[in-house]
Amino acid sequence: RVRPLDRLSRPDATMISAKAGCVTMTRFAYGTGIHLDRFDPDAGNILVLNTLRGALDHQTDGGSVDTGAGESFVVDCSRAEYWLEGDPDHMQLNLTIPHQAMVETAERWFGFVPDDRLWTRRVKIGGPHSAWPALLDYATRALTREGEVASDTVLARHIEEMLCVELLRQWASAAGVSLETGARCAAPAYVRAAEEIMEAEAREAPSIGDVAKRVGVSARTLSGGFQKFRGISPRAFLAARRLEGFRRNLEKMPKDVTVTAIASAWGFSNFGALAGRYRDRFGETPSQTRGRVGRGTRPN
Repeated sequence: RVRPLDRLSRPDATMISAKAGCVTMTRFAYGTGIHLDRFDPDAGNILVLNTLRGALDHQTDGGSVDTGAGESFVVDCSRAEYWLEGDPDHMQLNLTIPHQAMVETAERWFGFVPDDRLWTRRVKIGGPHSAWPALLDYATRALTREGEVASDTVLARHIEEMLCVELLRQWASAAGVSLETGARCAAPAYVRAAEEIMEAEAREAPSIGDVAKRVGVSARTLSGGFQKFRGISPRAFLAARRLEGFRRNLEKMPKDVTVTAIASAWGFSNFGALAGRYRDRFGETPSQTRGRVGRGTRPN
């Protein structure tokens, strides 16, 4: 919900949007002082409010905090209530990111999914000496250098990945959550042992029951441990490792080996479903990845 701070004001709003994968980047100003609240939690989005000009006041635990030019604020509206007020001179470059995309990025890069100690924290990030404003500048320039760039190109997905990873780092640092050692070190030995088995034997796709037996616990205990310490199921962990291994083979196998042959060697039989999952994960089809082998190129 948007309300002007001055009921007699005449808003002069501007808005420009671009997409990088699942990340929506929006530059806008309302042209007057505003109060925003009642963000829809069911939309499942994280907001990153980057102030270019003027100032915003953001709701935090027990009060509020201001952001000025070059400063940013992050809130997961699917996990926390939020309001903001912007002064009449405000100009924003805001990011809207699905919560699930950040979950998948965390699992892919850090090996676990943070719990609500991260997602419920509404924090200020960035600043003039931070890498975050520089990354935003690069992203906007890259996406607009030749007019509008399609959201599903390799460049757009590359920018999406960089934004999500750096946001996780900045957010976790401000929230006091360790991405490198926190939950990963805290996981019990049977979870770490199961990860090693599934990473080493991803091509063979061992059953979760077999993995659990080999690490000395029940399948239910193994699933509970993964959910608690990694935020995902062991089945999802194995599926991710299999996609990564399949991708490595697409990039490295001799040129005369077909995509179908590589997929079959990994035990994939439903090629349509595989292509869909692969595209969701890597932003391109298996054939596109394989096509670069002949050209000797890699993603930008």
